[in-house]
Amino acid sequence: MNTLPEWTDLRFFLELARAGTLSGASRRLEVEHTTVARRIDRLEAQLGTTLFDRSREGYELTEMGLALLPHAEAMESAALAATEQLNGEAVAVHGVVRLGVPELFAVRVVAPLLVNLLQANPELSVDLLVLPRFANLANREADLGVMLDPPTTGRYMITRLATFRLYVYAAPSYLARHPPIRQHADLAQHDFVDYVQDRLASRELTYLDELGFTPRRRLCCTGMPAQIEAAALGMGLIMAPPYAVPDDGRLVPVLDQFFAERSFWLAAPTDLYRLQRVRAVWNMLREYADSKPALFVHGDGEPARPRARRG
Repeated sequence: MNTLPEWTDLRFFLELARAGTLSGASRRLEVEHTTVARRIDRLEAQLGTTLFDRSREGYELTEMGLALLPHAEAMESAALAATEQLNGEAVAVHGVVRLGVPELFAVRVVAPLLVNLLQANPELSVDLLVLPRFANLANREADLGVMLDPPTTGRYMITRLATFRLYVYAAPSYLARHPPIRQHADLAQHDFVDYVQDRLASRELTYLDELGFTPRRRLCCTGMPAQIEAAALGMGLIMAPPYAVPDDGRLVPVLDQFFAERSFWLAAPTDLYRLQRVRAVWNMLREYADSKPALFVHGDGEPARPRARRG
């Protein structure tokens, strides 16, 4: 190799590695897919190695491509940081941040919270990805995300955002039509609303398994917003965290002493976490979650007891 590869070719390499297809990378880069293919061919010829295995399904990194990836990401991080500094963004938060958040948490907690952040930072924009699953940070679908399962491989900044409890709730109309619930054993006689079991975004969503019996699932939905509405209309009992329950009296707690416990994690690729605009959103979420324990735990806001994470 007589000359160093161009940074722009490495950008094309990164986007193709993340998207996995020429069409996906071309959309991200706003160029024709033939341009992406040509740049990758040129980079491979210049480096004297094959970076991708081509197939009908798309492009997958070879061993050499995987070796190049962290170096290209480091260059991207340096370029982004330099751009921020030269534009004076080290003083004023500026640019677009893509934040991936589970749908009900996004609607009930994050979207209202972003209003104050954006009003305080007029040069900042946020793309809020309201998802029925968890954002894929590996392919840069989002700059940071809230999730139940944090990444276990790769270079990420990860912190526990909040530990929350899922309690049993029911509509007053449902409770009026069914046998009373005075103790845990009474729950076995009742109907439940839950997730579709073969469409779970995470094993952490199997919290009804902790009831100690096989629940009678009358309605299953792929997302919690639909579950909340069905339970509020009297379809059955539901387990949900406090932040998910509307404050209009349509759902009331049943058996506060029983709950399942989970944690939300906040994660961002290390190179993106260095950007001030990403840290601004990160810090906002951390500070708000720390200041509002009642969103996650009933009662006086005492910290939830530790719970071993599933492997």
